[in-house]
Amino acid sequence: MNALTDNEFDNFRRFILDAAGLSLSPAKKALVSGRLAKRLQVLKLASYSEYFALLKDAQDPDEVQTAIDLLTTNETYFFREPRHFDFLRSIATAARPGKPPLRVWSAACSSGEEAYSMAMVLADCLNGGPFQVTGTDISVRMLRCAHTGHYPEQRTQHIPPAYLKRFCLRGMGKQAGTLLVDRSLRQHVSFLQANLNAPLPDLGSFDVIFLRNVMIYFSIATKREVVGRVLANLKPGGYFCVGHTESLNDVSSAVTQLAPSIYRKP
Repeated sequence: MNALTDNEFDNFRRFILDAAGLSLSPAKKALVSGRLAKRLQVLKLASYSEYFALLKDAQDPDEVQTAIDLLTTNETYFFREPRHFDFLRSIATAARPGKPPLRVWSAACSSGEEAYSMAMVLADCLNGGPFQVTGTDISVRMLRCAHTGHYPEQRTQHIPPAYLKRFCLRGMGKQAGTLLVDRSLRQHVSFLQANLNAPLPDLGSFDVIFLRNVMIYFSIATKREVVGRVLANLKPGGYFCVGHTESLNDVSSAVTQLAPSIYRKP
């Protein structure tokens, strides 16, 4: 197999920018080469140019999706940036009985840990009250993992012990070293594919939306488009959380900042 050339790398940078709005820096060349190399071997292709031609031809949508899965970053863990979950806890605690189900959206859910963390907080605070959690992601591979709710035990170290006991089942025998999110919690969580860089499916409206640690990969123009699309699904008076290193400065004036990385729609 030939090494990835600069021109080939630029082709894949344009591909993922057009497909998902993600901007890859020149420093990502080794990452792109490594992630795509095994795919070239599976397809018995001699060069990255041949693989790019296959994607450009667009005759195989499944292969295009596979390439998107390989080129997107999916770093996440349970209760990442815990201050947002404390904030969600305060919202759920203040929810009044008799209201419609509290609906929350993990808009870049990756393998599902964020969505299940949200569900644990809501189940704990609402005391049997209705709620719905929706998780969306561009990666089909990550969504398959999210649907199962089945994770290596070492990836659950940030789950509070009381939640581990209440909402998770420890694997036994062949499943030793893993944890499964309990079915009673999973029934409140749904996952579906959505590309934030394209028109969104009909998701309904939400009381709380998390769009965290994904805007760092977007240009300012893409950030404005993505945030506009996402906020169209936020109810008036609803809350919007971004990553702690992110902000909506010069991105959107549709929400008002309450605290760093936390916003509210008027």
